[in-house]
Amino acid sequence: MEGFLLLATVYLISMVVAVPISARLGLGSVLGYLICGILIGPVLNLTGGRMSDLQNFAEFGVVMMLFLIGLELEPRSLWDMRSRLIGLGAAQVLITLAIFALIAAAFGAAWPQAIVLGMILSVSSTAIVLQTLTEKGLMQTAGGRSIFSVLLAQDIAVIPMIALMPLLAPFGQPAAEVGAQEGEHLGQSMMAGLPGWGTALVTIGAVLAVIVLGQYLIRPVFRFVIASRLREMETAMALLIVVGIASLMILVGLPPALGTFLAGVMLARSEFRHELEAQIEPFKGLLLGLFFITVGAGMDFAMLADRPLPILTAAAALIAVKAAILWVIARSHRMDGRARTLFTLSLAQAGEFGFVLVSYAVVLLILPADLAKAMLLVIALSMLATPLLFILYDQATRRIGDARAEEQPDAIDEQQPIIIAGIGRFGQVVNRLVSMSGFRTTVLDHDLKLIQLMRQFGFKGYFGDPSRPEILTAAGLDKARILVAALDDPEANLKLIRYARERRPDLHIIARARDRVNVYQLHSAGANDIVRETFDSSLRAGRYVLENAGLSEYEASELEKIFYRLDRASLRELAEIWKPGLPLDQNEAYITRSRELNRTLEAALLERFAEKSDPYPAGADEADPEHGLGPAGPGPRPGGRF
Repeated sequence: MEGFLLLATVYLISMVVAVPISARLGLGSVLGYLICGILIGPVLNLTGGRMSDLQNFAEFGVVMMLFLIGLELEPRSLWDMRSRLIGLGAAQVLITLAIFALIAAAFGAAWPQAIVLGMILSVSSTAIVLQTLTEKGLMQTAGGRSIFSVLLAQDIAVIPMIALMPLLAPFGQPAAEVGAQEGEHLGQSMMAGLPGWGTALVTIGAVLAVIVLGQYLIRPVFRFVIASRLREMETAMALLIVVGIASLMILVGLPPALGTFLAGVMLARSEFRHELEAQIEPFKGLLLGLFFITVGAGMDFAMLADRPLPILTAAAALIAVKAAILWVIARSHRMDGRARTLFTLSLAQAGEFGFVLVSYAVVLLILPADLAKAMLLVIALSMLATPLLFILYDQATRRIGDARAEEQPDAIDEQQPIIIAGIGRFGQVVNRLVSMSGFRTTVLDHDLKLIQLMRQFGFKGYFGDPSRPEILTAAGLDKARILVAALDDPEANLKLIRYARERRPDLHIIARARDRVNVYQLHSAGANDIVRETFDSSLRAGRYVLENAGLSEYEASELEKIFYRLDRASLRELAEIWKPGLPLDQNEAYITRSRELNRTLEAALLERFAEKSDPYPAGADEADPEHGLGPAGPGPRPGGRF
C-alpha cells in the first residue's frame, strides 16, 4: 500500500508540474504527459520497477474515452457515417495493412508475421489524436471529422483483426505451450486453447452480448438505481457498466475499449446518456493522462541505447510511410490543403491498440519476444512524436495561410456604401439581412472557399484580405458610409478598424466582438457599435430557461431587458478600470468592481417584481451605442447613435 501511494504521489506531482508548462509553451498536454513518463521512468527510475501497479488503472482512461465517444454516436449516426467509415476509414486500414505487410515480407518476415505486423502498424492512436484535436479546437473542422471517422474505423477493425490472428498462429501448437507464454492473462489463455474457428465464434458472441446488454438490460437497471435517489449509486452504476463490459472483453481476449465503445453506442439514445457522461468524465480525464504517462515510463531506453540506429530508423520509416499513404488517400478524397495536412500528420503513428495486438501475437507465437519488444518501442516512439507532428502541422498551415495571402485578390468592379469585411457565420447573417432589405453591399473575405460558396447561393463577394489597405481602398473605403468588421480573427479585426478609423474619422464602424475584453479593445480602436457575437443569443436562451422554470413570458422578458441594460451599464464602468495588456485575473480593481456590479445586478433582478418598478427605465441609455460605452475617440461621428 505504501509503495502504491508513493508511486501515485510521484505521478501526480509530475503531472501538475510538467503538463501546465507544456501547455503554456504551446506543446499540448499530451507531450507534457509523455515527457513526465520518460522522466519518472527511464531517466530517473522513480517507479522502482512498479509501473505495472498503475498501468492497469491508466489503461482505463482509454476505455472510458471510447465509452464516452460511443455515447455521442447513435447507431443511426454510424449509418450516416458509412461512406466515410468504409470509403475513408476501411480504405486506410486495408491499404496501410497491405503495404506494411509487403514491406515486412520484403525484409524476410514470414507471411503470417508480415500480415500481423501490417495489422499492428495500420492503427493509429485514438487517445493521443482525439485529445490533441480537442485541445486545439480542430474536432469540428473538415479534417477533424475525417480523422475521427478513420479512428473509429480503426477501432472497429481491431475486432476482426483479433478474431483472425489465431488463424495465423502456427498449426499444431499445443494449447498448453501457447498458454505458457509470458504476459498472458486469463482471457488470452482461454482463447489460445481454442481452434481458430472457435476463437472467431467466441469473439462474435462477446460483441453480440455487449450489444444486447446495452440495448435491453442496462437501461432498466440504471432506471432502478436512479429511483433510489442516491448520487453515489449512480456513479457506482456508471463505473459498473464500464468495468463490467471491459472485464467481459478481457475474458474473451478482446480489447476492453472496443466493448465499452459498442456499449456507449447502444446507450447513445438512452435518456441516461448525459448522466453517464457526467459521471464518467472526471475519471476519464485523470486516467487518460495517467495512460500517457505510463506510455512514456514504459519505453525501453536500454534497448534504444543498444540498437539506436535500427529502432530510430524503424520509427521514422513508420511515420514517413504512413504519412505518405495518408496523403495519397486524402488527395484521392479531394481534401483541401489544411484538411489534407492535418489528416496526414495526425494519423502518422501507431496506436495503443498496437500494444494489445503485439502482446496477443506473442501469446499465439506469431511474433518472437525480441521482435515484439522492438515493436513496442517503435510504437511508443511514434506516439511520442505525434505532438511534434501537430506542431509541424501548425507551421505548415501557417505557410498555407501565408501562401493564400499572397494569392491575387479579385478585382473589385463595384463600390457600395456598405462594406462587410468577413463572411463567416456572423457576417453572412448580417449580409443576408441587409442585402435582402434592398441595400447594396460589398463583401470581402480572405477565405476563397467561403466566397465561392456564397456565389453559389446567389450572393456577390470578393476574395481578398480586408485588413490590407489596398483591398479596402479598392472596395470603396473612401466613399463608404458603413463598415461591418466581422472577421473571425480578433487581431485582424482590430487592425482593420484602426486603419479604417484613421483613414475615415466620419465612417460608422460596426464591429464583431468575441468577449468583454475584445469590446474594450474595439472601443479603443474607434468602433461605433460593438456586438458581442453570442450575447443576444445567450440572453434569449436565458429567457427561455426562465419561462420554463416557472415565470411568465412577460416576467422573463422583463428580467431579460433589465439584465441587458444593467450589463451595458457595467461595461461602461469596467471599461474605465480595464488596462490594455493586463490580464483580467491580474487586475484587482477590475475583479473587485465586477463582483460589486454582479451583486447589484442580482439584487435588481430579484427586486424587480417585488417593487413593481424598473431599476433601469427604458430610454435611459438610448443615446448610447449598442455596447453602452459612449463615443470612442474625440467627438460624435455622423451616423452613430450618440
